[in-house]
Amino acid sequence: MDGDILDQALVSGRTRRDELERVLTTHGAAVSRVLRSYARTAAEREDLQQDVAVAVMRALDSFRNECSERSFVLRIAHNQALTYVARRRRRTDTEELSVEPPALDPDPEILAGLNERMRAVFRAIHRLPLGARQVLVLSLEGLSQDDIAEVMGITANNVAVRLSRARADLRRHMGEEP
Repeated sequence: MDGDILDQALVSGRTRRDELERVLTTHGAAVSRVLRSYARTAAEREDLQQDVAVAVMRALDSFRNECSERSFVLRIAHNQALTYVARRRRRTDTEELSVEPPALDPDPEILAGLNERMRAVFRAIHRLPLGARQVLVLSLEGLSQDDIAEVMGITANNVAVRLSRARADLRRHMGEEP
């Protein structure tokens, strides 16, 4: 009898680990992009990604398909990032933004131009107020206004207003006409 319980626990542990790996593989790139808008360096993003992975592992059992799995995972990432930002605000952090170049091997001049443009975009995103930054990044991840509202715990109308303002502010920070 005890052997059956132990076997079930081992299978359940493997199944849970497999599920976590599937979820993180499926949504990992989106989580990484969302976290990039909160963390300034690669090391900070890596720490934050590990925090998100642990939080997702703990929350998987509570997922009831009331929203999409993507929204569920991005909400966890969003909440972990907010906690991170609150902790970071308590200490004075003046590190420079760090952006890795794309994993392509184009002409070095093109790569340098892309890297500089990416840095400029991320600097502009980091200059946005937190609420604007949140809706913009989640929108860039392809979430609908309703999904963003669910992730952030605000109304869809509030998302629309914040998103409109965020886009205008981003264009202004990038030196483009609204």
